[in-house]
Amino acid sequence: MHRRRGASGDARLEAFSTEEQSLTAERRTPACGTEGAHALGRSCEDLRLAALARYDVMDTPGEEAFDRIVRLTQKVFRTSMVTISLIDGHRQWFKARHGVGPQETARGPALCSSTIEQGSPLIVTDARRDPRFAQNPFVTGEPHIRFYAGAPLVTPDGQMLGTLCVMDQAQRAFTDDEREILVDLARIVIDELELRLLADADALTGALSRRAFRAEAQKAIDQAAHAERPLSLIVIDLDHFKRVNDTYGHDRGDAALIGSVLACAAQFAGRERIGRLGGEEFAVLLPDVGTDRALSVAERIREAIRGETYAFREGTFRVTASLGVTSAPADGACDIDMLLRSADMALYQAKAAGRNRCVVAASPIGRGAGLRRVLKRGSLVLGAGRESVPCTVRAVSAGRVRLDVLGAAELPTRFDLVMDGEDPAPCRVVTRSERGLEAAFE
Repeated sequence: MHRRRGASGDARLEAFSTEEQSLTAERRTPACGTEGAHALGRSCEDLRLAALARYDVMDTPGEEAFDRIVRLTQKVFRTSMVTISLIDGHRQWFKARHGVGPQETARGPALCSSTIEQGSPLIVTDARRDPRFAQNPFVTGEPHIRFYAGAPLVTPDGQMLGTLCVMDQAQRAFTDDEREILVDLARIVIDELELRLLADADALTGALSRRAFRAEAQKAIDQAAHAERPLSLIVIDLDHFKRVNDTYGHDRGDAALIGSVLACAAQFAGRERIGRLGGEEFAVLLPDVGTDRALSVAERIREAIRGETYAFREGTFRVTASLGVTSAPADGACDIDMLLRSADMALYQAKAAGRNRCVVAASPIGRGAGLRRVLKRGSLVLGAGRESVPCTVRAVSAGRVRLDVLGAAELPTRFDLVMDGEDPAPCRVVTRSERGLEAAFE
């Protein structure tokens, strides 16, 4: 079903009803190109995004298992660049990388996106002479890719999450044997992704892994709603952490991460849970705690993190943190995604206000309760159609949409949203975080 311009809010919800129902059937969904996608009423890209979400790996901290695969791949092929690239609806994000600066790029020009769209290993011996890529900005500009070889990361149920790729700034040949080795290494990446689904603890800090934290948090949310008890969530982000790593070294950065988790844990002893959500981002779940008390806990955590001192060769340093606080609504109508999004909005405000502070979510979380989870590739049309910005649509309701997009803070308040070739839907931004927007349909 397609939503056309002028469609009612109810029609918009109906158009996405099959998305919500089929998300529960994704574990053994057949690969794209089979009858499975049509039976579920979903596109191949929707199924692929659902599989990527199931692995819950985007924006997670670096892990030695994946770094080791990248190091091995670089030694085997002797290329200047290697990445484990995961492809979201709007970006490619590197779980591990060698010789590549940014952690993520836009999806549009990514050769890894072309690889998964092709559905098989992509070998480009000289991108400058290949008409498909000669004008690609990653070829004509940084990182000046000339040679590329990528093997899709294919899950046991046939979905392509991204690629293991090798790149160089000089042309080169690539033999059939080398192609098979790259495919085998890509299979090892998938094996590691399968193994991390079983891990409950973050290897560096001892905090819960993001997957385990989300699972425990959802269980606690359901229990709180059933018992009509309060529940709060705090999201913590260490300020200017890249600067810490660049100035003092990654080993000292790791020490600051561990010390911050220990300082946080020392503030309570009970049913509270700490999880590591990303590189320097953590979350604390507070059962039976309302907003006022949660803010008090957040202030204690902030002071404790700021009070830790870390030694390095030339002296000592400290770190500070920004914290976003939110609480479940009284009627219990929320889930972990809503709580995290609400806390992220508050965290964004804390950073914008100067960092090293705590901010409580300004708007009631219940306002988003009607949003239904979807996973779709889309684009924001800006400036009367003069510019298009890719996005990933995460949730939709009769009147609202929630999406992830690069550079969310710089985007205008109004735009048109396009999904799956449908007519543009005029939208107005309601709230922002660093990585996403919630907007109202107009």
